[in-house]
Amino acid sequence: MTIGSTVPLRRWLPRPLQETESRIFCLPYSGAGASMFSRWPDAADGTGLCPVQLPGRENRLREPHFGTYEQLAQDVVEALLPAMDRPFGLFGHCSSALIAFEVAVVLHREGLPMPRRLFCSSQVAPHEGPYGSYLTMTDNELRAELVALSDSKLDATVLDVVTEVLRADVEANKAYRPTEPVLLDTAITTIGWSTDQEVAPELMGGWDQYSERIHRVVLPGVHHTFLDAPAALLTQFADGMAWDD
Repeated sequence: MTIGSTVPLRRWLPRPLQETESRIFCLPYSGAGASMFSRWPDAADGTGLCPVQLPGRENRLREPHFGTYEQLAQDVVEALLPAMDRPFGLFGHCSSALIAFEVAVVLHREGLPMPRRLFCSSQVAPHEGPYGSYLTMTDNELRAELVALSDSKLDATVLDVVTEVLRADVEANKAYRPTEPVLLDTAITTIGWSTDQEVAPELMGGWDQYSERIHRVVLPGVHHTFLDAPAALLTQFADGMAWDD
């Protein structure tokens, strides 16, 4: 693997990197960019929270879509490895939990530093997917979902662009079909949400096959509660990066 992306690190990591003891790289879910973490603090008790900007959206809109999760994971590793110079973790919610996992697979396969912990929120285990209501939606239904989730009114042209990005992301999710679990040398925290009607916490048990160090938690909230960076989630980050199961 050639380390060092042709895209500057600051475009992958729009927040300035802090000299924290550890870092968690936070991957946005389908259709979203790094701004989805705008309500998150910069750190959780000494662990820097680092939103990752994916190609084909927001300030990287002119770049081509990443294609597949496998290709994206390769690109993420090549770009972010210089920032993985201290204990680090990976966070993903819903579809981006699969991206976070695939990044760990690349690191494992290449013999590179492994994350101290994967934080996988609201997603079934990789070999049990693809799973989720978005996978069967039409473009008009996806568009309606974006309108419902937006904090402000979206211009029609912007909405067209974001819907196109979401459709490409959904197709990448549908194409991601690992045939069997990969046992990783890292701890995994699975995070369910008590009243999540998209991915019920009890559907996440398959992650047990991916690590010998599994920590299962169910936090109060619905599918999108994580966007508000609730204290219970930040505690999981701080605790999870402080020790291994």
